[in-house]
Amino acid sequence: MTPASEDLIAIGSVPVEWPQGDFPAAARESMENAQTRKNVRHATGVVSAKRAKVVAEMPDWQQLRDAGSAIRQHALDHLDEYLLQFEATCTAAGGHVHRAADGEDANRIAVEIERGHQATEVIKIKSMTTEEIRLNEALEAAGIHPVETDLAELIIQLGNDKPSHIIAPALHKNRHQVREIFIREMKLTELGNTPEDLTAAARRYLREKFLRVKIGVSGANFLVADTGGVCIVESEGNGRMCLTLPDVLIAFAGIEKVIPRFQDLEVFLQTLPRSATAERMNPYNSVWTGIHPGEGPQEFHVILLDNGRSAILHDAEAKQTLKCIRCAACLNTCPVYRQTGGHAYASVYSGPIGAILTPQLHQSKEGKLDDGDSLPYASSLCGACYEVCPVKINIPEVLIHLRSRVVERDQETFAGKFGAWNIGMQAAAVAFVSGDRLELAQRLGRLGQLPFVAQSGFIEHLPLMLSGWTQSRDLAPLPKQSFREWWSEREKSRPGKNGGSA
Repeated sequence: MTPASEDLIAIGSVPVEWPQGDFPAAARESMENAQTRKNVRHATGVVSAKRAKVVAEMPDWQQLRDAGSAIRQHALDHLDEYLLQFEATCTAAGGHVHRAADGEDANRIAVEIERGHQATEVIKIKSMTTEEIRLNEALEAAGIHPVETDLAELIIQLGNDKPSHIIAPALHKNRHQVREIFIREMKLTELGNTPEDLTAAARRYLREKFLRVKIGVSGANFLVADTGGVCIVESEGNGRMCLTLPDVLIAFAGIEKVIPRFQDLEVFLQTLPRSATAERMNPYNSVWTGIHPGEGPQEFHVILLDNGRSAILHDAEAKQTLKCIRCAACLNTCPVYRQTGGHAYASVYSGPIGAILTPQLHQSKEGKLDDGDSLPYASSLCGACYEVCPVKINIPEVLIHLRSRVVERDQETFAGKFGAWNIGMQAAAVAFVSGDRLELAQRLGRLGQLPFVAQSGFIEHLPLMLSGWTQSRDLAPLPKQSFREWWSEREKSRPGKNGGSA
């Protein structure tokens, strides 16, 4: 961001802490839950197959990806200008724009607004941004009860659980588990286990809330700079209820959500639903612009949240992370996520996009990746996430960049310089500098592996830091002859070579 933006957003703000764990340890724990793994694999497989079908219908899909990527990149390159424009147009339409440097600041603003209306309860549309800053916890601490109205978020809230997917937070639950939660928390004596039974129960539970509660809270899929509008897309209709029935509406949005023009929605309203829910169009597309006397909320607030985003803008290679439109297509196709589920990432943002976004949101003022520094390694770098991303974020490229930043940080310490991994990589660099050194290393490796080759002919167990490789797989030993050695012998034995017969 250029200096002009400093009047709007606090640069280099420190985000509210989200507890970070060690991904490998969390992943092992998650993989022990067979039911969760089955639920995740089934759900992501179904959505991925449907997505492929509706994307294949679009002859200009790649052009739409290019357009979406260009729009998002342009918006990020001129973010300060478009944020100022959005503030001006939204205010002119009757809205109130608030600037929040971090999550604590955003929560404070929301609580003050709600206390000003003597609120004891609010209804909420699904919002990753409010999950990020733990808004629900802040509201509860202030004596204000938030009611999640999205079906999946309601399941998570009633089950005292954490979301495991960006689009489908309750992806890890099957309908039988949901039924148990509803019976217990809604105090029901009986309830069927069909999707229709469950949605009917949720509808009865929420209807009274929609009609009574006077303050609504939402996120934002897009902020439209030239009109001051807030765009929200959804599939259930609960969002439309929260946008129209309350007297007061508060929208939370990360600063990266702004797009230049209303016309730009033409691209995203085609790519987002196909990538997210495998729908040709979201059933409910709402654009809320200011105040309209006698219609809908008569008080409208937008809280623009930095919470570490401005620091990402200063990293040229990682900046593309903020192009994300939260479709979660990368989660559904990722082989790592499909095995572990979302809880292993210890963040509201899971999967490949979470692996690059979370560590950056939690980097220190000095730019060090401290919290979530194992997440950039939570990938096989297969590139499937890049292939499905509707705005062409090169996630593997950013993952490698973040890994290099973690290594650079570690090499500034004594333990990092003389750690086993660094010594091993330095030794590999020495070996790979010439063919002769590589051949010597291969000969030594053949000797060193002898105690570990089992009767099966494979290496089944390795010691110390190498043990991770053999926990779930066997390794083939180094061959008795390398390709280079075979080629050398072949060349020597060819006629006319080194004294051979003509």
